[in-house]
Amino acid sequence: MKPRVYIETTIPSYLTAWPSRDLLRAAQQQLTREWWERRTEFELFISPLVLIECQAGDPKAAAERLAAVTGLSLLDPTEDVAILAETLITSLAIPPRAAADAVHIATAAVHGMQYLLTWNCTHIANVTFRPRIEAACRAAGCEPPLICTPQELPPEERS
Repeated sequence: MKPRVYIETTIPSYLTAWPSRDLLRAAQQQLTREWWERRTEFELFISPLVLIECQAGDPKAAAERLAAVTGLSLLDPTEDVAILAETLITSLAIPPRAAADAVHIATAAVHGMQYLLTWNCTHIANVTFRPRIEAACRAAGCEPPLICTPQELPPEERS
């Protein structure tokens, strides 16, 4: 069985963006493209929130982001997702403008994703938040996903 990966919005954003002049961002874009080339090694999922976020901004860029995620399995925004997201907002002290970050984490956890793939290192792939994210997920009866960047998610080990 392929590992289950929740694709957070920064992944299609970096995948389809014009090459950045910022060296770090350009490297992250390249790593995203390289990871995307081997995406068939994983079972990929998104949420309605990813679709909403992909639609924002420049219409041409939005169309490219949406095209990138077309065909990926869609996870339902359940009541359990909303409850866990609220718990994460409180326990991580996430500002209201970043509440969507908690929804991404909660969606991945409630739906049993093994990984949450993101470049959002402010509120999602943040090592100082990890213990509180994991505790909140487990208190809600969910196993937390491993939150990582494309650079950190290696190919599946084969025996």
